[in-house]
Amino acid sequence: MQSNKLRMAIRATAAAAVLGVAGQAGAVSFTAGDYDMAVYGYGRLNASYDIDSEQALSTRSGSYAGLAGNDDAADGHFGADAFQSRIGVKATSPEGVMVNVEGDFRGSGGGVLRLRHAYGSYMNVLAGQTWSNFTSFVGNTSTLDFDSLPGNAGLQSRATQLRYTTGPLSFSLEQPSSSFVTDATLLPTVDEKDSMPALTARLEDSAGGLAYSAAVLAHQVGYDDGDNDESAFGFGTFLSAKMSLTDMITIQGNVSYSDGANSYLYRSGENFGAESAFIDASGDVETISGYGATIGTGINLGGGRSINIGYGMVEVDWDDAEDEGYDVASKSETNSAVMANYKWSPVKNVMMGVEYQFLSRENVDGTDGDASRILFASQYNF
Repeated sequence: MQSNKLRMAIRATAAAAVLGVAGQAGAVSFTAGDYDMAVYGYGRLNASYDIDSEQALSTRSGSYAGLAGNDDAADGHFGADAFQSRIGVKATSPEGVMVNVEGDFRGSGGGVLRLRHAYGSYMNVLAGQTWSNFTSFVGNTSTLDFDSLPGNAGLQSRATQLRYTTGPLSFSLEQPSSSFVTDATLLPTVDEKDSMPALTARLEDSAGGLAYSAAVLAHQVGYDDGDNDESAFGFGTFLSAKMSLTDMITIQGNVSYSDGANSYLYRSGENFGAESAFIDASGDVETISGYGATIGTGINLGGGRSINIGYGMVEVDWDDAEDEGYDVASKSETNSAVMANYKWSPVKNVMMGVEYQFLSRENVDGTDGDASRILFASQYNF
């Protein structure tokens, strides 16, 4: 028999991951005509202090760009913003059709409304933009960093898609994501093309004290320059799990592998997805592989207080592209992060937290760098 406590924990974890809250998300619910309506969201302050080189993106998330070779960079940088704040609306018709539209203010580097979700669903079918089906939050450790740990499962972002779900299984056709390695002298540009959608399948379920998720993705990586029309298939896969050791302690993690689908290898490359392929001397498309993993623990102290500790890493194999003559020396070969945070809820629907991060990067040529950061967040949900 499946554990009711675990089911509640999974739902709370999903809400925390999807809505970015520390506990069960609230919403302002009402009826408009025959429609059931809900308005939800939060206002959030994020602040960061970069002890070493400045690595903050909007929402004060840590960036790997510019991290390698940062020994002489200026240190001691403070910043704060409220760009992660968001608002969403859900409407359900009397026939059971649900529409969800949500945005935040991270667009164009911060301060511009960005579309996050815009989809409709009826029974087992969903159409529109929402979390990629090649994503799971089951194995994620809760972080204050909006972009979280490298090596988390799948895309960890949203994609335009058509999805069908039956029980714990879901299948989708999605807007694909990929890119080629280019070189200023060898191959300055590539006429990429997408001839078919990305295909995904995901299983997500729980049994006893274990929640788990596994998924596969396949897509075409191709180009057409008028003289050559070549392509190859790339694929990705991940396995995620969360185990409740006690009522207070969980351990969770993810493992991922990609070959020709590094756009879906979370936080690889310069900062997010690395290139998926290159073109060899014969004009053929050659795929690039990579892998990632995370491990973490969550400790519920009661009274709305928790401690979370996690580690994540990704590594991309650039050897074949380098052997082909591409200049990949400054490409990120390994990105990793260690984090620990303390979160508390002083009053219902309010979360506050402080987090320490240690980011590290090593490039193909051996150039490396690291940085320590302190994050603070205060979030008010409705």
